[in-house]
Amino acid sequence: MKKFARFDRNKVILGIAAPVLAIVAALLITSVIILATGKDPLHAYAVMADFGSKSDSQVWIINKAVPYYLSALAVAIGFRMNLFNIGVDGQYRIAAFFAAVVGGALTLPGFLQIPLIILVAMLVGSVWAGIAGLLKTTRGVSEVITTIMLNAIAAAVIGYFLQEGRLAKKDGNLFHTPNLPASSHFFTIPTTPKPLDGFLVVAVVAGFVYWFVLNRTRFGFDLRTVGQSEPAAEAGGVHVKRMIVTSMLLSGAAAGLIGMPTLLGESYNYGTDFPVGIGFTGIAIALLGRNHPVGMAVGALLWGFLERTGTQLEFEDYQQEIVGVMQGVIVLCVVIAYELVRRYGLRLQQRQVGEQLAAQARKTEKAEVSS
Repeated sequence: MKKFARFDRNKVILGIAAPVLAIVAALLITSVIILATGKDPLHAYAVMADFGSKSDSQVWIINKAVPYYLSALAVAIGFRMNLFNIGVDGQYRIAAFFAAVVGGALTLPGFLQIPLIILVAMLVGSVWAGIAGLLKTTRGVSEVITTIMLNAIAAAVIGYFLQEGRLAKKDGNLFHTPNLPASSHFFTIPTTPKPLDGFLVVAVVAGFVYWFVLNRTRFGFDLRTVGQSEPAAEAGGVHVKRMIVTSMLLSGAAAGLIGMPTLLGESYNYGTDFPVGIGFTGIAIALLGRNHPVGMAVGALLWGFLERTGTQLEFEDYQQEIVGVMQGVIVLCVVIAYELVRRYGLRLQQRQVGEQLAAQARKTEKAEVSS
């Protein structure tokens, strides 16, 4: 029992050591960078903490974190399969575009209109990601190359249809799809001074489903097995190619949800001003959260916090690029810290196993001598 207790204690210590090491390293490196610009890092942190503690900032951060979290989930599904879905940005954009087109062409009751728009977005995102999965399994094309190319193709398709006389109309200097009817407006959660986006509930449910499927189902076990070793998975009877395609389809379906908070709760159409780049932010947050639903939620909130408070730093005469530097440093520190702790944990386990084997060998030797 003592051996098991010691092992659990070491595991907990190692689990805490990684994020602590990452935070300390990130703070030190960021402080040095701020000092190099001739500014006081402690004052910068105080300004960020004060501005981030305001109620309107907290609402803004949470609402901003919702699409970031959904983007990280989409990326993480691929990561757990050892697949690098770099095309989440194109998948969510083309999904939101066609969902906006369908939603703008229909006027149904809300309980039908909203699910239909979301399903269209998930379907389009799934199909767009599935193309990369099929090319990988049938032609051996790297998903990194195909998803990057599909990002460009998605942008070209949207650009072609997002013109007056096709699937969009001109509104000043902008082009956008027809506005969604009022029945398409998603609910909000009343808070002061501004409401929270109701899609927060969807994000929480999506995170739970992600955790449950990966950790409590046979499909999740097969997915993780393929990600760790394809030959071992095949030897265990797992259809690897089918799992690759399925994982890409699921990743694309999750990507389809990313644009829904904006489409259903803010813009109510898809226009040339629709947010871009969220898919690439999801890659950083998935790395930051180590593909864990809770870790990615913390990472998404941290990203929103840095973006919100970074605007205040500009008023304090800090360089506007400092927030981007902070984000990059944090991601690098987390990745490096977790890898260092993982390697130390492996060496610690190897040492413990070696000590146990040596002790067992001595016992066997003594027993042979006494007999």
